Amino acid sequence: MAQASDTGRRVAIVAGLRTPFARSGTHFRDMTALELGKAVVTELVERAEIDPGEVELCVYGQVVPSVRAPNIAREIVLGTSLPKQVDAYSVSRACATSIQAMTDAADRIALGRAEVAIAGGADSTSDVPVTISRPLTKALMAAQKEKTLTGRLGALRGLKPRDLVPVPPSPTELSTGLTMGQHAEVLAREFGVSRADQDAFAHRSHERAAAAWKSGVFEPEVMHLPVPPRFERTVVDDNNVRRDGTPDAYSKLPPAFDRRYGTVTAGSSSPLTDGAGALLLMSEERAKAQGREPLGYLKSYAYAAMDPNWQLLMGPALSIPKALDAAGLTLAQMDVVEMHEAFAAQVLANVRALESDPFARERLGRASRVGELDWERFNVHGGSIALGHPFAATGARLVVTALRELARRGGSHALVALCAAGGLGAAVVLERA
Repeated sequence: MAQASDTGRRVAIVAGLRTPFARSGTHFRDMTALELGKAVVTELVERAEIDPGEVELCVYGQVVPSVRAPNIAREIVLGTSLPKQVDAYSVSRACATSIQAMTDAADRIALGRAEVAIAGGADSTSDVPVTISRPLTKALMAAQKEKTLTGRLGALRGLKPRDLVPVPPSPTELSTGLTMGQHAEVLAREFGVSRADQDAFAHRSHERAAAAWKSGVFEPEVMHLPVPPRFERTVVDDNNVRRDGTPDAYSKLPPAFDRRYGTVTAGSSSPLTDGAGALLLMSEERAKAQGREPLGYLKSYAYAAMDPNWQLLMGPALSIPKALDAAGLTLAQMDVVEMHEAFAAQVLANVRALESDPFARERLGRASRVGELDWERFNVHGGSIALGHPFAATGARLVVTALRELARRGGSHALVALCAAGGLGAAVVLERA
């Protein structure tokens, strides 16, 4: 838990940008996370009209790892207009990765060890690492050491047909053996989140996202991205938003993770998505010296962790009170609230927890609830269920959307919160002036 004022140097979020978000296997199926990251960083630098030579640090993340480019941050530096001397390292905090990147970079600036930094994240679920089985790996390693053809064939002799089957990334949590969707089902049961509530929230997400795109709200936040290999087509918006959806359509979808008793469907879940996002951070002094009007400032942040065997997706309910306390503010003082929508059940359960006195006493060690949510200030332009969720990019999206909405409303403070795999959570408080 930290406050920007701890060091006396405020950190400005000067600019932010993302690519359009595309469902896995669609528009960006031929692009890697690295290519998406390079595209958005290049565009961000150009739009911000900043000399690349001013950038001293790049902190960037990727959740689905790349075997060819494991340090995506450094590869972005080497593949864009940024000077090769820019320090760069990669981070991963599952769905809160670009929040981790932002707070890492902000800490460096607040400590006076950098003036200008780029932070963000990118993921491509169209380009996931498919590995081979352990028996095949061992056999191939043994064969490589043999000097004769007979020896090499001998090393492979014990393999079974099943050992030759490619191994895709596992969708389950290592610690629990359950998928995130199955954890959402557990959460829905514990907090009494009904199927009807989830369907209604999912429709709200799509309806508000569609309205935001129609009104032009997202235009300043989303770049236009020409698609390889021939760059004949340019993607300009998110392709998961249901612009003509109806409430009844959600009720017809089958449960996705518990076929018999489940309430979580594909319609009330965020989809696998490709995309990237980036933020430009500066010390307040540097921003003012350049005559810039930042989107806002980082007021405080907090992270939380829990036992996944209790719940996996309660990160917002645990991290939000820490971030608010660090900022010296309350939930009622937040003019805008953005929460990552992994699942409708997850959002609604976290909101109920924040509004619960028993939860506050039993899980937070507080005498009373964190506060009551004002739905007119919450995810006002939809969220990950509608817009999509490229794991490492979502945090950056939330920050930019929150700050721009804060300006539109003439408000002072915004709250951004995310759950993350592994039983993690993150929350940040942002301010305008």
